[in-house]
Amino acid sequence: MRRHPAASEGQLTAMRQRVVSGVACARAAQDAGLGERMVAAAPERMRATALDLAGRERVLAGLAEATIGGGWTDLGRDETAPAVVAAFMPELEAADPSQRDPKTALQEEAARMGEVVEYEQLAPDGPPHERTFTAIVRLRGVERGRGRGRSKQAAEQAAAATALGDLEAS
Repeated sequence: MRRHPAASEGQLTAMRQRVVSGVACARAAQDAGLGERMVAAAPERMRATALDLAGRERVLAGLAEATIGGGWTDLGRDETAPAVVAAFMPELEAADPSQRDPKTALQEEAARMGEVVEYEQLAPDGPPHERTFTAIVRLRGVERGRGRGRSKQAAEQAAAATALGDLEAS
């Protein structure tokens, strides 16, 4: 709020979501070496599993969240907050109130055109611990974008980004 005092509540909420997203948490965990620490702390018989887990975005994001929560609980806000701000500084510096995620941008563009955005999720691919999701986005029943991601939300964002590119090209 101090960096962008003119930003609306909606813009600040969207910025917060980008700053503390799973991707941002995983990056902060990786930068802090939390994955390596998890592997080093694992019993020898679990090292291969820990090594596999340490490379997963969701696990790294969970490690970041758990570390922040533990710091908050054990040390308190005043001790923990500066470290959290430092860990997420790349995202904070890149935060832009005018930036919109692809789904929001597509929804706004469709509203200007008097269209309704429809998403369809296809069956996920891969084993349960490594699912890949595919989404299709349609306007007037016509496919305008297809996207893949590690979550349904990520797949829809990717599909919306493709659709926006398609709309801009036409």
